[in-house]
Amino acid sequence: MKALLALEDGRTFPCRSFTGPGQVGGEIVFNTGMTGYQEVLTDPSYNGQLVTMTYPLIGNYGVNPEDMESRQIQVSAFIIREYQPFYSNYRATMSLADYLMTQGVLGIEEVDTRALTRHLRNRGAMRAYISTSDLDPASLVAKANAIPSMAGLDLAGGVSTERPYRWVDNQPASLPEGAVLDASIWTGSGRYRVVAIDFGIKFNILRCLSGIAAEVVVVPATTPADAIRAMAPDGIFISNGPGDPEPVTYGTQTIRDLLNYRPMFGICLGHQILGQALGARTYKLKFGHRGANQPVKDLRSGRVEITSQNHGFAVDAESLDPNEIEVTHINLNDNTLEGFRHRRIPLLAVQYHPEASPGPHDAHYLFEEFREMMAAGGT
Repeated sequence: MKALLALEDGRTFPCRSFTGPGQVGGEIVFNTGMTGYQEVLTDPSYNGQLVTMTYPLIGNYGVNPEDMESRQIQVSAFIIREYQPFYSNYRATMSLADYLMTQGVLGIEEVDTRALTRHLRNRGAMRAYISTSDLDPASLVAKANAIPSMAGLDLAGGVSTERPYRWVDNQPASLPEGAVLDASIWTGSGRYRVVAIDFGIKFNILRCLSGIAAEVVVVPATTPADAIRAMAPDGIFISNGPGDPEPVTYGTQTIRDLLNYRPMFGICLGHQILGQALGARTYKLKFGHRGANQPVKDLRSGRVEITSQNHGFAVDAESLDPNEIEVTHINLNDNTLEGFRHRRIPLLAVQYHPEASPGPHDAHYLFEEFREMMAAGGT
């Protein structure tokens, strides 16, 4: 089925839908990963975005329920060069097209993804619109320009869990009806008790926290500091999530209120929220970091990690107080801030995703360091 992709600056790309009719708009971005399309689709950090895969052949290993990063597809549209309907993988349960169609998500192929990616690298991430019914370029460009900018929008609140839940046997488990969020919430199934604040958390992060002998309770993004203190955790995890950290003021205030209460670990949006709580500024990157091949240098050891990333905003390293904050990691592509620690408070944060394992285990030590902080009792 014929389709047309139009960018807000007037550039258009003819294409075809492999999921049937549809139309959708949003911010268009690109991901440079060669594999992992299912994880990309279900990552809440991509909520509302039109995601372009730079690797040309997508769909060849199908879809399976074990590799989901959340309960549903999060992207608004999936843009690829060539769709492969004949998948081959012993774990697969359905095709990529069928998976997209079950949730009403538009997938388009025969896009010149190389030209599109180069355009976005030069011009920056921008708004776009895709349609199978309206194929008039001027009309779609106008629709793209009518889409609100993602900057200044609180997207994290829209993907956060509405109710607290446990992470049990590698899957979310509802709390009993009427369960009270206090110290009695814990079952004793793990050596350490971790409250994970959900701004768009990925399931594999919860798997990794469980892997360091932690019992995890996930709470909504709007959970106040007093409620978290009442749970008496050993550590607090601040999750990844979509969009601009600036409007997530409730999250920043909660973290500010919890500073020096228990060890903290923040990833991606959690890194940015921790930075804001410590007085730092954040800003929008030109086209963001999205892929499984971002080189990051650990300034303490000199080691270079191959990391997975998905974010369009960053913390301004110059706005951090060097007397209080140690910069620990930088991105070797553009020297942006990738990690920091507090010099006195048990707190660490990284912009990338150590749970995604592109290295494959280059960054798993961060979970161990969080465990060591909890073992030391926050000292």
